[in-house]
Amino acid sequence: MCLNQEGHMYQLDTITFCHLCVSRLIIGGNPFTGYSHQNEDISLEMKKYYTVFRIKETLREAERLGVNTFIARTDNHIIRMLLEYWDEGGTIQWIAQTAVELSTIDRGVKRAIESGAKACVIHGGQMDYLFEKKQIDEISTAISKIRDAGLPAGVAGHNPNVFKWIEGSLNVDFYMCSYYNPTYKEKQTEYLSSDREIFLVEDRDTMVNLIKSLSKPVIHFKILAAGRTNPKEAFTFVARHLRPNDVVCVGVYTKINSHMIEEDAQLLMQSLNNHQENIGKKNKLE
Repeated sequence: MCLNQEGHMYQLDTITFCHLCVSRLIIGGNPFTGYSHQNEDISLEMKKYYTVFRIKETLREAERLGVNTFIARTDNHIIRMLLEYWDEGGTIQWIAQTAVELSTIDRGVKRAIESGAKACVIHGGQMDYLFEKKQIDEISTAISKIRDAGLPAGVAGHNPNVFKWIEGSLNVDFYMCSYYNPTYKEKQTEYLSSDREIFLVEDRDTMVNLIKSLSKPVIHFKILAAGRTNPKEAFTFVARHLRPNDVVCVGVYTKINSHMIEEDAQLLMQSLNNHQENIGKKNKLE
């Protein structure tokens, strides 16, 4: 367990993740940018609700509960908000995710490095697309630039085959694995609110079975199937598959529940504790 800057213990467990002290629960930025993975109306509602003020308010609550890391895209909205937040005393660290709709991967990496990111991950939609096209060179160049800047470099993805491909081709520092593969990216990298998405339990099972074999730490994400899975069931499932050096990323929509971060943190820690107790009981019986 790590200490915060005031020397107090976080309420939420932290681990060493790629040489960073990272809370087991990470806040995801999709809702802040209006990506609901539900429908166009909810996506627009999120954009209207999450002003810079409200995002900063949400991050302050996350920090109060021991969440010390935030994953979000390298778009102007997020970067401007974070610069304000840090100037006002916020300490949450940023793992930057390249923004597919704005520019090239190279430009996204450059914006992450220049804007204070502590690590950088190539967007899952981009990775799914590049896997389909078997374009490894662009990924290799981006990983080198991230590492040359002294940051851990990762790749995200929704297709399990992305990680099999990278394991045998590139030496990255971490992975960001989606439990679901709701849309296939053979023709485009960008997620559109109008896209029809499908969340299959079989996809989740396939991904967690793959994670067992991966050689790098993993950020587990889309564990709630964008609000389609009961939170208690989702976190119980995660607890059974979270490895010692893995963490969980969850987006929150605090308009519908102002206590969502606290409830997620409690569910995660309770699920992890229950899982360890069950392992202990099983070992005693054996």
